[in-house]
Order: sequence, then structure tokens, then C-alpha cells
Amino acid sequence: MERFIMKIEVMNLWNKIPGENGDVPTITAYIPENKMHNGAVVVFAGGGYGFRSPHEGEGYAKFLAENGICAFDVAYRVAPYEFPIELLDARRSVKFVRHFADKYGIDKDKIAVMGSSAGGHLAALCSTYKKDIDFEVENDEIEKEDFLPNAQILCYPVVKLSAPIGHQGSGDNLMGGKKTQELENSLTPDLIADDSAPRAFIWHTFTDELVNVINSLGYAKKLKEAGGSVELHIFPDGDHGMGLSQNKGTAVGDHVSQWNGLLLNWLKYIGF
Repeated sequence: MERFIMKIEVMNLWNKIPGENGDVPTITAYIPENKMHNGAVVVFAGGGYGFRSPHEGEGYAKFLAENGICAFDVAYRVAPYEFPIELLDARRSVKFVRHFADKYGIDKDKIAVMGSSAGGHLAALCSTYKKDIDFEVENDEIEKEDFLPNAQILCYPVVKLSAPIGHQGSGDNLMGGKKTQELENSLTPDLIADDSAPRAFIWHTFTDELVNVINSLGYAKKLKEAGGSVELHIFPDGDHGMGLSQNKGTAVGDHVSQWNGLLLNWLKYIGF
């Protein structure tokens, strides 16, 4: 694989932080010096909405930049923050990249979101949840951009937020004390996706014991029914959270790590 020198730039996602506790969400740009694509990928790490796993955030962003693709790792807020804060940060990150598209040589109509596990839920939610968020936000030029991405990349995503199929911990952290069945349904991507949902690349392992593969299968089914476009890869074996493949050098790890190249091929196929 050809390696690219990259520029890394850390920026505040907001000028004035909406929410409490004074946490500062950031967005880190990984920009190849010899960029080969004019699309960009906005990355949301997994972690059950309780933390953000570096190998699924920074790790993915570096991988993409090393392959000539601009990537942005988002340090979105997690528990004790509850919905809508996480989605507010996700939407802002897409708008942020669109607003600064010219600066980075990006086509603002080629913005993908990418996430693993709960980060996959956030990416899918950013791709399907279109209601206005009733929350005090900044009225700046960035906020004038569209928040709906042009593509979604989901790695062993949480889709359902309750057991037995969904990941209960992610749902509890996201909804907290606000949890109701009505709210949960409104935050479940395979219930709310419609024909405006962007094309998707999804992968999962059949033996994932933490986030059931039925999450990916059900979401792909919904996108199909809505007339969307999906590339879906289900690997027979592998634990949850493998990322680029934490188990390379093993038969399972080497097999699952095929998804890295499949993703790059897909991005090229869709014109990113």
C-alpha cells in the first residue's frame, strides 16, 4: 500500500458549546498531502455511547488518509450526555466538513459518515433522522450547511437499542432518563429509514456476541425496502470490535481484514 504524508489538524467543533459540563467536542482532520480522492469520510468511534475507542476513530481516519482520502475523526460527546447531544455533534461535523470543503479540496456532495458499534448507530442515525432538534445551537455559517451525508459506512453497527437483538448499554447511555418506547423507536434506524437514506457499506461478523449480526441484516433489509443501495459483507467468524482487524496474523483476523480493501473499492465504485 502506498503511504501518504498527512497533515493533522485539531479543531473545536463548536464556537460556543451547546450543553453542559464544559466538554469541548473536537474534529480532527487527517489530510493526505497527495490526495487521490475528492470525497471525505467523517468518523464516529464506537464505545457504547460511554466512551470513544481510538482504534475505531483515529485508527480509521489514519487508514483512510494513508490511502489518499480525507478523513475527520469526531470527538463527539458521550454519557452522561444524552440524546440529542450526540446527534447534534454528528450533524455539526458533517456541516463542518461541508463548510470547509474548499479548504481541503473536497466535493461537499461527497461526504460519508463512518462508525463502528455505537458509532455505527450514530452514523446510521445521522443518515436517517431528519427531524429538527429543538436545542439552542449556534447561528453561524456552518449551521447553514446540510447535515445529511451522501454515504454511510457501518462497521458491526448497533441498530436496535434494546435486548435481546439490540445493545442495551448503548440505548441506556443514549437515552438515559428520557427513555421511552416512543423515543427509542424514533432513534432506531431500521424503523425510520426512507428513500432519502444515503447508500451504505455495511460489514459484520456472524459470531459477534455483543452486537447481534441481525442489527446489520435488519438495517440492510429496510434500506432495500426503501429503494436504497447497500453493499453488505458478513464474515463467518470474529469477535466484536475488530476494527481494521485487531487480530491480524490469525486465520480469522486475516479473513475479516478483507473489509479494508472492500471499503476502498466501494468508495472508488461510488465515485468518492
